[in-house]
Amino acid sequence: MPDTVPAITTDDFNRIMEEEIPFAHEVGMRADAIGDGTAVLRMPASERQLRPGGTVSGPAMMALADAAMYAALLGRIGPVKLAVTTSFNANFLHRPEPADLIAEATVLKAGKRLAVIEVTVRSDGFDAAVAHMTGTYSIPPKG
Repeated sequence: MPDTVPAITTDDFNRIMEEEIPFAHEVGMRADAIGDGTAVLRMPASERQLRPGGTVSGPAMMALADAAMYAALLGRIGPVKLAVTTSFNANFLHRPEPADLIAEATVLKAGKRLAVIEVTVRSDGFDAAVAHMTGTYSIPPKG
């Protein structure tokens, strides 16, 4: 099956994060790759995201995963800024290693109004998943 061209470029998505999602930009989140319904986002390791005990906080991992879901969706449908999360489920599997976090997102199903997306989060350079998230996005009607 030939690769299809994503509906948004990695650079365009990074600009959207910088302009429209200042928190993500401020913590250094960026898209490394975006495909048609896929995305890989990175969040640099930082003491700002640590919780007591020295592990990355759940909310930081959830923010990365949600941004990755948004990127994968825009890779499928284009720059629809008002697409929003309607549900989100997180499973924390392992303590992250002290490295950048990488979120790999895939759109499982995209309809006219809803999209279901899954994300696996790993510590950069390690195979074991540290978290698995799923979410549903609402897609606004065209026009």
